[in-house]
Amino acid sequence: MESWLFLALVLVIALVGKNMSLVIASVVVMVLKLLPMTTKWLPVIQSKGINWGVTVISVAILVPIATGQITFNDLFKAFKNPAGWIAIAAGIAVAILSKYGVNQLAAVPQVTVALVLGTIIGVVVFKGVAAGPVIASGMTYCIVTLLNLHF
Repeated sequence: MESWLFLALVLVIALVGKNMSLVIASVVVMVLKLLPMTTKWLPVIQSKGINWGVTVISVAILVPIATGQITFNDLFKAFKNPAGWIAIAAGIAVAILSKYGVNQLAAVPQVTVALVLGTIIGVVVFKGVAAGPVIASGMTYCIVTLLNLHF
């Protein structure tokens, strides 16, 4: 029952904040909870969902290459520009943080609650995009490690 109330609260906050991605995600999870075999499917989605999401995002990122909107010329221009080098460094940093984030989410489940709350606040209050829980977890891991803190 508590999980239903929590999901309903997330749904209400998403509706108030007019965040359709979070509304859809909340409704999908609620519908999945209603289906038989939920005990089998939800753990699979939990363990594989981030990888599926990264795959979908990767496909979206590669589409402009497939359509010719991004060419080798654009790639070479990135190396001639300080902003391009910053973007490359940021991409590397995010990939590294995400690696630690995935490990952190698996090792310390308590961090998930705080990340979900932070993500909801970031999406609803600050009109952000809920694409960063793994990165946020990686950042958390780095900061917690640097400060020698523990959950």
